[in-house]
Amino acid sequence: MKILIDIGHPAHVHFFKGTVKDLSDKGHEILMVTRNKEMTVDLLKKYEFNYITVGEHQTSMTGKALALLQFDYRIYQVAKKFRPDLLVALGSPYLAHVSRVIHKPYISFWDTEDANLIIKLTSPFTDTICTPSCFLRDFGERQVRFEGYKELAYLHPDEFQPDSSVLDELNLTVNDRFIIVRFISWAASHDVGLQGIKDPVEVVTTLEKYGKVFISSEKPPVPELEKYLLHISPEKFHSLLAYATLYIGEGGTITTEAAVLGTPAIHIEANAKGEATGNTSGNFREIRDTYGLMYFFPDQDAALKKAVQILENTDSKQEWQQKRARLLADKINVSAWMTDFISEYPESCQKHLTERDTKK
Repeated sequence: MKILIDIGHPAHVHFFKGTVKDLSDKGHEILMVTRNKEMTVDLLKKYEFNYITVGEHQTSMTGKALALLQFDYRIYQVAKKFRPDLLVALGSPYLAHVSRVIHKPYISFWDTEDANLIIKLTSPFTDTICTPSCFLRDFGERQVRFEGYKELAYLHPDEFQPDSSVLDELNLTVNDRFIIVRFISWAASHDVGLQGIKDPVEVVTTLEKYGKVFISSEKPPVPELEKYLLHISPEKFHSLLAYATLYIGEGGTITTEAAVLGTPAIHIEANAKGEATGNTSGNFREIRDTYGLMYFFPDQDAALKKAVQILENTDSKQEWQQKRARLLADKINVSAWMTDFISEYPESCQKHLTERDTKK
């Protein structure tokens, strides 16, 4: 088959990289489309994927709205030339729309229940919606559930082993204690009305009493925190995250990545009512309540209190590794599952739906 994949975020490159390699090895032809966003193009180049950039990523809601039809048209032009048999993405409205114009099936992967705008723009044009088994929304007969999280497509031990050379780059050893703090831009459509860390300086100064602090940020930090900025190649970030003593910050993807790597993970995010948003995510709830690998709080005061508690426990990393082992025993290699599902589509979809109906 010819398969067109849309890449909207650096995490999407990681999500698809194992599957793209395996599908290519099976003889399928893969083309990716993307916009210039953060480290996305750098990662696509690093992994030597076949891709086309269709424009600049838009950060404002107005910019996103104005660019919607523009990107739809540009990707349609790519599709008209490439002639794909199947379109695949992580919730891309562009591919959803183009799939209907060219009359080819579209498979969408979802793990964010409250991305309401994107779901409204995408769902009516999507043939199959693949979600984790714990996903809280029901899309009916089109929905296929799998026992995993999107992060287990690239961080399952069959797909990833941390590279300790990243520690050498930062003058660290495997015995050093260090904390990764994440700040996001809050520019995504599903971030509207949400808020996170109020006082970044307080967070960093509190945490650095327990180890070296590194900041990963989508936006420039305040001047006094610039010296904490992390400067490593983007493909090495997950190795560093695996060795970290603690992760704390905004942004759900990295929180889940830390958790499935066995690094204590704390997420800070609140809605307009000041409530923790993690309760709206099936992934977050399961990782916290079933496996105890994650915490989420609506404010930084409660989050810092928990962070200090974890950091003062010198056995916390070992305890999290044991919790991780339990999670991995229950979950699948999502990349391998995706390879089979996509390469055997649409028969694979019918097989899953039949099995689901049999269990009812």
